[in-house]
Amino acid sequence: MDKKPKKKLLSKWVRIGVEGATCDRRNLERQWLEQMAAAYDPKVYGARINLEHLKGILPDGPFQRYGDVAMLKTEEIAEEGLLKGKLALYARLVPTDQLIEMNRKGQKVYSSIEVDPKFADTGKAYLVGLAVTDDPASLGTEMLSFCAGAQSNPLASRKRSPDNVFSVAIETELEFEEVEERGGETLFTRIRALLSKKQNRDDQQMADVHQAVEEVASFCGEQVDQIRSELTELQMQHQQLQTDYSALKTLLAKQPATLPRQPATGGGTDLKTDC
Repeated sequence: MDKKPKKKLLSKWVRIGVEGATCDRRNLERQWLEQMAAAYDPKVYGARINLEHLKGILPDGPFQRYGDVAMLKTEEIAEEGLLKGKLALYARLVPTDQLIEMNRKGQKVYSSIEVDPKFADTGKAYLVGLAVTDDPASLGTEMLSFCAGAQSNPLASRKRSPDNVFSVAIETELEFEEVEERGGETLFTRIRALLSKKQNRDDQQMADVHQAVEEVASFCGEQVDQIRSELTELQMQHQQLQTDYSALKTLLAKQPATLPRQPATGGGTDLKTDC
């Protein structure tokens, strides 16, 4: 008996960060966003969703995990306004039922990302966490001002690593769509398979282009070799003709201007017949 496919929700692309100010006097750099989008892989390290960047250890506590970040991308903001032209980081999220319920009630509608500027031994930025919050001031401009005047960062204890950065909280509008999860297949596996299909198509197209270029280059190379061989043969023939011409010219130069006549014998010019 076949198991009924499980259905999970996957959010549509949602903006979770914008280049600019962070909560500890640093800037969320454009290249960080680009590096995170390029390198993010849940199998290497999956960024989980938490409350207020607080990470509890009890599975039923108030600060449990509320989902995962499935994938990332970057886009420049095109809408008119203060953020136009800035680079934004977008994510697709796999929520838990609790996060869906909170979102349905209009709770925890702002998000803030936790960035490790030099993740592991890569030396590049990586997304290590995503927090949801009700109050943008707690992770926004008011907290930014407070941190700037504080001797020690009040958010330091919430970081996975002391060098990590929390972005200023921005409003996040979540919309979900159902994704079937077949038996023995995780949602991440399904998403990765879909992305891999596109990558495989792109790789095949590039392989076809490379093969075509190689065939054209090979054909042109053969033609050049043939032309070079024919040119060499023509040059040799030309040299032989030039040599023969020079020899003939020398021979003719040694000949007298007029041909000599046979000497006269004193006899008649009539032909005689011996009968």
